[in-house]
Order: sequence, then structure tokens, then C-alpha cells
Amino acid sequence: MTVIGGIMVPHPPLIVPQVGRGEERAVAATGQAFARAAEELAQWGPETIVLASPHAVMYGDYFHVSPGKGASGDFRQFGVRDVSMEVSYDREFVERLCDLADGEDFPLGTLGDTGGGLDHGTLVPLYFIRKYRKDVRLVRLGLSGLSLSDHYRAGQLVARAAGQLGRRVAFVASGDLSHKLTEDGPYGFAPQGPEYDRRIMEVMGQARFGELFGFGESFCDKAAECGHRSFVMMAGAFDRRAVEARALSYEGPFGVGYGVCVFRDAGPDDSRNFLEQYEDGQREACARIRDGEDPYAGLARRSLEHYVRFGRRLPLPKDLPEEMTDRRAGAFVSIHKQGALRGCIGTISPVCENVAREILQNAVSAGTGDPRFPEVREEELDQLVYSVDVLGQATPVDSPDRLDVKRYGVIVSKGGRRGILLPDLEGVDTVEEQIAIARRKAGIGELETGVKLERFEVVRHGGEGA
Repeated sequence: MTVIGGIMVPHPPLIVPQVGRGEERAVAATGQAFARAAEELAQWGPETIVLASPHAVMYGDYFHVSPGKGASGDFRQFGVRDVSMEVSYDREFVERLCDLADGEDFPLGTLGDTGGGLDHGTLVPLYFIRKYRKDVRLVRLGLSGLSLSDHYRAGQLVARAAGQLGRRVAFVASGDLSHKLTEDGPYGFAPQGPEYDRRIMEVMGQARFGELFGFGESFCDKAAECGHRSFVMMAGAFDRRAVEARALSYEGPFGVGYGVCVFRDAGPDDSRNFLEQYEDGQREACARIRDGEDPYAGLARRSLEHYVRFGRRLPLPKDLPEEMTDRRAGAFVSIHKQGALRGCIGTISPVCENVAREILQNAVSAGTGDPRFPEVREEELDQLVYSVDVLGQATPVDSPDRLDVKRYGVIVSKGGRRGILLPDLEGVDTVEEQIAIARRKAGIGELETGVKLERFEVVRHGGEGA
């Protein structure tokens, strides 16, 4: 057997009547759709439910699978103590899933946090499902800070484990939609909020899973969505399978979007190899970019590729223009993969004898030493895009009014703490955002005074900005 079906569901605790205390009536359509989806799932006769929750244990570079025999949870953090549940984990499935991940050197397993209680992203779906099916075992998956492609791959591993074990598996993708639908909502309004919800309901309601990769990271961040990575993981579980999809409901009464969809496996369909298609397109796009690289971005690429493949640093090439070998300047190397930042390291002031050596050093650091990301692997190299920012002299400014988020980078410092942000970055649209991010990088609180501001210009070389 394999993944026989799946449901996409939200997880607002107030939809549980004991928590909502009447407020659940404002999302009555969602509650009714939730119940229908849960009842259908139960009718499929799954032996195991694989549930992906944004509120389970989450790491930046690892997919956590809840370990042990099982877990329990309740809604006491939402003021209710008399609604609780216990679940048993499918330990054989977890073991097989982890073995498959280990065999592919894929970052998924039970390491790290030992689990604790069930999160509300798990409890709310189980509240509805257990009305119709109580004996099913659970596999609980956390999301990660890794790429959408990696979330899809995690879903593919789920399908492979189900097939190898002969399990009837249902996939539950738990996640709210945008949290920024209205000005009077708890999270405010962003135009990307309603746009995200409209697009995601169209895509999921028709199982157009290949389009999930087209939701850019900046767009999703501004929409403040919750479940996109859960949805992508479920899509991976249906790789190369035809899918019958139905959208049951959509609401957003509290400024947060709630969508419910149901998916049934409809047999093999090799044309729905969405990850393969997407990555082939990414490789072709990267090849076109590489063909047009200038010497700065080209040197950054050659430096990291040589280091990853051979484990040693690239000697300084002899074919570089004099402007790279005869001058000194700070330089930042930024690496992007599938439109998302994959690493960025640089120097504000020069530490090497020339710009070229600055790039050689910082390219390796960006690919292997940025603490926000795992080291670049060889199989990723043909999907990476490089840019190099050569920094001009930093000059003090006495007011944010003298900054320009598109033209100037900013350095924020106080004492020995210093944070820097490059100019003209996707998703950073105002000086206030620019300064706030630089403050966070420096560990300088929002209310701290006596903060020094400096600005600088850059000459950007290569592909995408950092």
C-alpha cells in the first residue's frame, strides 16, 4: 500500500467547542468541513496517520520525527483542562522512515528533543479524527527551515516507507493560511495575505502541487502563512500519483485564513513528478545565469565548487581582471537556491590583500560556515546562484532620514556589538525594517539608545541579491 489519501486542515483551538465557548460559531463552516474531512479519512480505513505540524519540534536544518511509544496532550494552555488525548506512535513506521532518510543522507530523524506533549497543530486535527476513528497509530513530523524541495522529499520518504511496509497511510497536513487578512485582526493586514489565501486554495483545491514551489519565501513571510511547508510535504507523499482533490471550505473571520481540502489517491501518474520538473527548471535557469556571470560572481562560484568537490581552497586564478587583484575592499558573497538565501558571509573592511582573495575566502565561508544553514552539498552546486557585493567606505549618519533602503546598506553598532545589512534586499522595503534587522543581528534591543548608524554603498555583481 501507499498514501491512500490526505487532508489539509487548519488548527485554531477555538474550533473545539470547549475552548471556543461559543466563538466556534464564527467558523461554523470550517468546523463542518473539518468534520466531513475527518469522517472521510476514517472511512478510508488508514492503519497509520502521518501528521505534519508547524508547531511540533522544529529545527532549521533537520526534520524531527517524534520518538517513543506515544504522547499525550490537552488544551490547558487555552484555558481548558477536561479535553485531553493520548496517541500511540507507529514505531515500526518511524524506524523505516528514519532508515530511508539515513540511506540517502537526508536530514530527518528522531534526534534532538524527545517530544514532550502534543502540540495544538496536532491536537486539533486529532480531536475531529478521533470522533470517527480512535485506533489509528500516529507518526508526527515537524517542519524545518530547509527548502520547499526538501519538504517535498520528506513527503516522498513517507510514501516510500508506506509502500515498503504495506501500510494504509493517511496524511494530515496541519496548517492555517495567512495571519494578515484584516487590519483589525491580531496580526494586522498585508496585501500578500488575501493573495496567498486565494492562490493556495486554488492550487490545493485542484491538486496543482507543482505550483507550490512558486510561492516565494518573501511572499510567504509577508503573508505570515503557517502551513505552506506542511502542504508541500503532503504533496511529496503524492509524487507521481494522480490525485482527486476537493476544496471543502475557506474562511477568514478573525484575520486568519482557514482552508479545508480533501485528497484521494487515484493511481500512478508519472507526469506528476513535480519536484523533478521543478529542479530541472532550476538547473536550466542557473545554467543561463552562469553563462552570463561576471568575473566576480564567477570567482565566487568557482571557489565554493572547488572546495566542496576537492576539500581544498581554489588557488587564485590567473585570468582575473586587474580591478580584482589591484584593489582592496570588503566584500559579501551571497548564495541563493531556488530563490531563497542559502548562505551569506562577508567582510565590512578588507582583510585580504585584494578583492579577489576576499571573494575566494568569503565564498567558502558563505557555503560552509553560515550558522543559519547546513553546509552546501555537492549535489546542490548546479542549483546555486551567486552574487558579490563589493563595499564602499562606510560613513556615519546622524538620522535614519539619511538612509535609503535601496541605495545604502546600514551598519548598526553599540559598544562591541555590530550588525550589518546590505542594500536592496528582497523583502526589506523600508529603512525601519532595515535598521530593525541589523539591530537583531547585532543583539541590540529595539529600545536601546546610544546606537550608532553608518551607511555604505555597494557595487553588486552577479545574479540575485542577498
